[in-house]
Amino acid sequence: MKPAPNNIMLLVTVILMDILGGAELDLFVPSFPELQAEFGLSAVLVEWLLSLNFIGFGLSLFVVGVTADRYGRKPVILFGLFVFIVGSIICLFSGSYYGLLIGRFIQGTGAAAPASLCFLIIADHYPIKRQQFFLAMLNCITNISVGFAPVAGSYITKYFHWQGNFIALLILAAFTVLMTVIFIPGSKSLEESENLSPLGYLKLFKSKQFVLIACVGTFMFVPYWVFSGISPILYMKDLGVSLTSFGYYQGFSTLIFALGSLMFGFVVEKCNKLYFLTLSKNLLLFGFFCTIFMAFFELDNPKLIILSMMPYNIAAIIPSFIFYPIALSAVPGAKGKASAIMNVSRLAMSAIGLETAGYFYSGTVRSVAVVMAISILISVIAFAAILREKDMLRKGVS
Repeated sequence: MKPAPNNIMLLVTVILMDILGGAELDLFVPSFPELQAEFGLSAVLVEWLLSLNFIGFGLSLFVVGVTADRYGRKPVILFGLFVFIVGSIICLFSGSYYGLLIGRFIQGTGAAAPASLCFLIIADHYPIKRQQFFLAMLNCITNISVGFAPVAGSYITKYFHWQGNFIALLILAAFTVLMTVIFIPGSKSLEESENLSPLGYLKLFKSKQFVLIACVGTFMFVPYWVFSGISPILYMKDLGVSLTSFGYYQGFSTLIFALGSLMFGFVVEKCNKLYFLTLSKNLLLFGFFCTIFMAFFELDNPKLIILSMMPYNIAAIIPSFIFYPIALSAVPGAKGKASAIMNVSRLAMSAIGLETAGYFYSGTVRSVAVVMAISILISVIAFAAILREKDMLRKGVS
């Protein structure tokens, strides 16, 4: 474990990387109806602007995980930011749907490094219990920003059209590059040499602890992006919500997550984590029944839809921060690879869920709610399996 840095600017830089990873999606989605109208796209085709971004992100992560463990975090992050800037420029000056697809793929490829490695900078310097605190605090700040992104994206789209979002992303990425160069340490990672080979991925898959936690993290993540990807079309095109009002609807759930993160961050080191994990699992199960209710009755009231999603949003808060640092340390010397696998699985399943919901989308919330319900149920099953293996959690919850 490296000595803990006493540098607030390092934390600010980590936050900027995390914001960029979320903003490249949340800032962009309010422009979906405009893109759909301008290029004559179906719901499935417009969702490919998210899905192909996920695919680029996921493919890049395997390289990011290996190189970050071998060469350190900083050079990999800077290269990823450069690639992201190139993709943003392509999107900005593209005059066709297919040009946008190429740019979005490149954006996702570049975003993988800062988005997946930013927390590893913290994990390199602090023990697990402190990591849980920092993860909660960082996510609070980041989610407030990400919650604001749809609102900002709505106004940017309103006044500067869809191209304005890519200008905003370019500015944010350039500022993140500058902060990374100045404030992120350039020393190499101190990972064990036996895990520098790509074969180190196999050791992670042999770890029951890692596989179960990754399963919970993956399927708990999917509903958010499936809903985020379809909601612009559902709300603005089919439910008649205005462009600016949509941003507030989209940001409300993220704000709930942010405030919950803040509250949990202050008590994470003193609370009975096993009790709260059990409570989260039960609330997640309740969230499953709420999404079934949403699908069965085909809710067409935006406020009722958001309300039905609240149990899921609240249930995801605590395990997100307790499980992630434990998973990173499941196999010594493989933090980068562990982060890569978790992010790849999240994005791959989100892309599958998004395209499935888009394919069956018929102007109501039903297809979205069904995909969400299936994902939540799988995460509940894996969550229950973890809670039965109490020795597995001893390091993280004691």
